[in-house]
Amino acid sequence: MPKKLRLGVLGGGGDSLIGVLHRVAAHMYDSYEIVGAVFNPDLNHNLAFAEQIGISTDRIYPDFDTLIEKEMQLPESQRIQVVSVLTPNFLHFPMAKKLLENGFNVICEKPMTTTYEEAKILRDTHKKAGTVFAVTHTYTGYPMVRQMREMIKAGELGRIHKVDARYYQGWINPIIHDKEQRGKVWRLDPKKAGISSCMGDIGVHAFNMIEFTTGLRIKSLLCDFNYLYDDNVMDVDGTVLVRMDKHVKGVIRASQVATGEENGLAITIYGEKAGFRWEQERPNFLYKLADGVPVQLYKPGHPYNSKLSLDGTKLPPGHPEGIFDAMGNIYRGVARAIRKEAYNDGEFPTITDGVRGLNFIEATVASHKGGNVWVNLD
Repeated sequence: MPKKLRLGVLGGGGDSLIGVLHRVAAHMYDSYEIVGAVFNPDLNHNLAFAEQIGISTDRIYPDFDTLIEKEMQLPESQRIQVVSVLTPNFLHFPMAKKLLENGFNVICEKPMTTTYEEAKILRDTHKKAGTVFAVTHTYTGYPMVRQMREMIKAGELGRIHKVDARYYQGWINPIIHDKEQRGKVWRLDPKKAGISSCMGDIGVHAFNMIEFTTGLRIKSLLCDFNYLYDDNVMDVDGTVLVRMDKHVKGVIRASQVATGEENGLAITIYGEKAGFRWEQERPNFLYKLADGVPVQLYKPGHPYNSKLSLDGTKLPPGHPEGIFDAMGNIYRGVARAIRKEAYNDGEFPTITDGVRGLNFIEATVASHKGGNVWVNLD
């Protein structure tokens, strides 16, 4: 069995949800071992957290630059091989760029950078580095999302007509109505989050889900945002009309103020033969819709599913597969790529997906600010 990949982690300390998700995912297939980290900018908290989760403090560094410096002094056989970047958005670009320049493989949270220009620079840096770069659009790791992708590739829907993707949350609703509180949230601070809150955080997942499952590219879009308050400069709600390849049209709806909603990502794809519907809060069910016949239900773990879907299924049919499993599948694909093993190109989103995401985010902002006009994507 191959040795575990030596993993470094930036951010994700304390009670960070995303930190737990990545750590569990990294351990899921016994492919990684965390050997170094900067979990927190405070060294004492950093060391305490490492002890809390049972990681040796020998390579817990006070800051990112020290991690790079000290790791590069180690023999290649001991050095960190891949680094997970789980910090706030504004740190993704400088950290990922320096990691690539020093030969590290990278697993980066989305959005990959805070600007499209930075994303293109990172793409060029990655091309020179020749290492593996993954962007954690987590939902691509769900077995039934992968099943949908493979069935669409096989022509199950025929020619696609329309796509409807939504991502509704309500978490910011209690904050946005309090002027003092909304001034303290980093996702509403453009210096830390980038130019978009709602579309940059969750709308981009819906965008990625459309391109991942259909294999089509969004060519142009028209966007309308809602900021709710004049002093709030970041979108908290938005609707995007999209035009795709081959005359396909669709809509992306995203909101952080959808009262009572939890994590409502869903996608429906309609074709000439049939349609597919999948919802993140009920991830084990993929519905196939067709005229004149009963709705068909696909579930993970059954032999009728594709190789890609079954590869990402860890439990027998009837046992829930959730978001930890989805992220674990992405980490597994990255491990295969780093080890130069054969893998399906649907196993993890790449730097290309990250660049596309930033292109999408900036286009939505430009469309809204331009008076709700159509904007082309590159």
